[in-house]
Amino acid sequence: MSQVAPRTGSSWFQRFLLPGFAFKAVIIGGGYATGRELAEFFLPSGPWGGLAGMVLAMLVWSVVAATTFLFARRTGARDYSSFFEALLGRGWVVFELGYFLFLVLILAVFGAAAGAIGHAALGLPPIAGTLALMAGIAIFAGYGNTAVEQLFKYVSFLLYGVYALFLVLALAGFGDRIATGFAIPAVSDGWALGGLTYAGYNIIGAVVILPVLRHMTSDRDAVVAGLVAGPLAMIPAIIFFVCMIAFYPQIGAEVLPSDYLLTQLGNPVFHLLFQLMIFSALLESGTGAVHAVNERIAKAWRVRRGTALGNGGRLVIAIALLVLCMLVADRFGLVTLIAKGYRALAYVFLAVYVLPLMTLGVFRLWRGGNPAPEAQ
Repeated sequence: MSQVAPRTGSSWFQRFLLPGFAFKAVIIGGGYATGRELAEFFLPSGPWGGLAGMVLAMLVWSVVAATTFLFARRTGARDYSSFFEALLGRGWVVFELGYFLFLVLILAVFGAAAGAIGHAALGLPPIAGTLALMAGIAIFAGYGNTAVEQLFKYVSFLLYGVYALFLVLALAGFGDRIATGFAIPAVSDGWALGGLTYAGYNIIGAVVILPVLRHMTSDRDAVVAGLVAGPLAMIPAIIFFVCMIAFYPQIGAEVLPSDYLLTQLGNPVFHLLFQLMIFSALLESGTGAVHAVNERIAKAWRVRRGTALGNGGRLVIAIALLVLCMLVADRFGLVTLIAKGYRALAYVFLAVYVLPLMTLGVFRLWRGGNPAPEAQ
């Protein structure tokens, strides 16, 4: 098990909100920052069906995150490999393989999205945005837990503020169209499948952000933080989806629905601010995913060599991952990556993570027992 003990004197923010902010940080880049994912999974069910699917996904996130955090605390797991060693035994390697595929896919998506944003906002060649994102992820991941947690914190403040302002401007600019969109008769079939699929491939964020659980001091902290994580992650997505309905159904065909909506607002300053926020969201999502790998390697390094993995080693690992994964973005389009890759991964993680956790994991929690020494 991981030997990282929780800190004493942890603040309520670190115990209850930081895990939710970290969870949001990991999923937003691949979950809804560009709006493409919302168009893919929820718009086909219409305005009201889409909202129902999003609420269902939010509830799944909360329940699974709370169970994940509690199981991690009870077993002393502070990285995904320790977690799955405790949950699956030797079967932990199945998740490791799935996570590697997930990492390649999402970092490729992030690279493509950053390139598209740089081109749309500043007219830069796509490779410029991709390289800027790679540099940012490598820097933050290279400095370890403290730098990553600060990134999650301050980007979250930026994100929630920008989404709130976006809602105000959208209601003022085309609020009547939003009301009209929700009044359009539309088939709502498939909302449950869309919500479960979307929740399935994103819920991996709950186990990726285990390093930030080091601040928790009780089982209550784990449960409350998990239940709060769902709404913290989904509220910005719901705000954006509601605004998208102003241009339903044609917005479903846009590669970057966010850019389409910002063009309709006709506010160049806010347009740049929103694009900066999306880039920041991609930065924190990519950093969270790479940081999870660094923590997993740091644990193995500590066990085998008896020393901590330094910042230089973390930086080298981050750069190697980014170069490998983001080069994929040059060969495939953003929409194709999301439509073809995410659905398959959703079923993989449901099979090796959610189902074992909610059956075997819940049974072990129900049997009780004191937390592992690392969690006390």
